[in-house]
Amino acid sequence: MRKLLPGFLKPDALQKYVGIMDSIAREHLKINWDCNREITVLPLAKQYTFAVACKLFLSIDDPKHIAKFEKPFHVLVAGVLSIPINLPGTPFNRAIKAANLIRKELLEIIRRRKIELMEKKSMSIQDILSHMLTTTDENGQFMTDLDIADKIIGLLIGGHDTASAAITFIMKYLAELPEIYNCVLKEQRGIAEGKRPGELLNWDDMQKMKFSWNVASEVMRLAPPLQGNFREAITDFMYAGFSIPKGWKLYWTGNSTHKNPEYFPEPEKFDPSRFEGNGPIPYTYVPFGGGPRMCPGKEYARLEILAFMYNVVRMFKWEKIIPDEKIVVDPMPMPAKGLPLRLYSH
Repeated sequence: MRKLLPGFLKPDALQKYVGIMDSIAREHLKINWDCNREITVLPLAKQYTFAVACKLFLSIDDPKHIAKFEKPFHVLVAGVLSIPINLPGTPFNRAIKAANLIRKELLEIIRRRKIELMEKKSMSIQDILSHMLTTTDENGQFMTDLDIADKIIGLLIGGHDTASAAITFIMKYLAELPEIYNCVLKEQRGIAEGKRPGELLNWDDMQKMKFSWNVASEVMRLAPPLQGNFREAITDFMYAGFSIPKGWKLYWTGNSTHKNPEYFPEPEKFDPSRFEGNGPIPYTYVPFGGGPRMCPGKEYARLEILAFMYNVVRMFKWEKIIPDEKIVVDPMPMPAKGLPLRLYSH
């Protein structure tokens, strides 16, 4: 996967997806937000990020087809980090059934795409699925259909759940901090003014969204979608007076690092200027991990989040319906009620 993905997820490859992300964000807001005075952010953010993933990974953009995937997909995600007890009614059991449903659907999509590729009908489709079907490993072997289906499921989880959590918290902080919202709006209006009516975003526009990305980065510092990850010690080492033997499992947590006053003075204060210039020193800011196993989808997430911010701030101002809504962690931090908002159109 690490050999396969850079062809799709490195910046120069992602340039052609910017306009697609922008058009999906526009359509999503027009259909699901524009006609409502009150909305709940989290389920709608999941809908947006899932639509982007389906389009870019599988070239699926039919809402009915996406909806067929979406429900079992949410059941699957809920069971990925659950207690592995396979009894009827448990989240784990429901997730296994949902995964089988999704696999069945994916295998049918793979079968159809293979026929199209053989008949040269889909040569113009340059999504991750076509790439997986036409790429061999170092021994000249193609991946099996089942293996491709599992890899696609992994990508859909990675490219969907964390980004929707980040978008939800961006909406929360922009509701709470009107001065930050106004600065984001000013930046995004400046970019929109340089474009023709209806013209989609491009790569250069994304590079101008410096303040907006600093805001998103500060949101992910205070509420990292991924709390941490498991790793294995590859050698014996000492840490904080503890001896860690080689082979032991470790859990690194970004949350505690992000709140360390040594690296982030006044850690509870919302301050996007922390990310100006060179930003935080390496390995202190880790919402995407770090080192050789850093999240390969970092740039994809940046574009997807910025495309959403560009459209949502220019369409609406908003306020929280539940001012003191609690945050729950299950397994990602989430507003307990999904962040209900009242919208005001510009």
